Amino acid sequence: MAREPLLGRLNRKVFGYLASRFPPTPYSDLTRRGVETIQRQMPRSHAEKYELKTIWYWYPLYCLGGISFVAFIILTITGILLGFYYVPEGTIATDPLTGDPTSGAYRSMQFIMNDVPFGFMVRGIHHWGAHVMIAAVFLHMMRVYFTGAYKKPRELNWLLGAVLLILTLGFGYTGYLLPANDLSRGAATIGINMTKASPGPAWLGHALTLLVFGEADPTGFYIIRMYWLHVFVLPLVATLLMVVHMALVWIQGVGEPH
Repeated sequence: MAREPLLGRLNRKVFGYLASRFPPTPYSDLTRRGVETIQRQMPRSHAEKYELKTIWYWYPLYCLGGISFVAFIILTITGILLGFYYVPEGTIATDPLTGDPTSGAYRSMQFIMNDVPFGFMVRGIHHWGAHVMIAAVFLHMMRVYFTGAYKKPRELNWLLGAVLLILTLGFGYTGYLLPANDLSRGAATIGINMTKASPGPAWLGHALTLLVFGEADPTGFYIIRMYWLHVFVLPLVATLLMVVHMALVWIQGVGEPH
């Protein structure tokens, strides 16, 4: 009996893996009224689907993904409003009014807090919304793990969620550095030293430091690098991954512990 070619076996395994996790279902039918499929999540709630008379004890934990997404939308709106007035300039210079050493980024934050109408409120919402999003994403990952929702056929979505958690932490760190105050300069110093101490040869840590922060010593130039990461790079990557993440949830359904 002839042995199957290596390429044929590889194709069979790859397409078999994809078919077992993404069956050839007409996904366009999922939005049709009256069509019942195992993937359909709306408009039937969990209590309606399983005819529960009381709220299921796990049910509140299934709102954490939605809370994360709502927090991301709020952060996007407030971040755009803050971006109208924020100046990503971290170079230390003498304040012409007070004579104190300060930076353009810090002066712009003071202007937002003291002179822009409702600026302190917008920044406060942005600040606490970041805390809510990080906590919600972390708890969402814990819920997925402890309910076993990361198992087949949802391995890919679990990996996407892990990447989104890392991106969320990146959002928090880069945003923490933007005010250019003493706390953010301390965090930048710690981040630069940790990056320079990366495992491997010394030149690798130095190259990673220049790639992430743009400088090997915290002089203030890192502000513009963190600004671009926080405002342009991370939102673009996170938005694309969230679209894929939510599409897979719609296709594969919510992994519920029965």
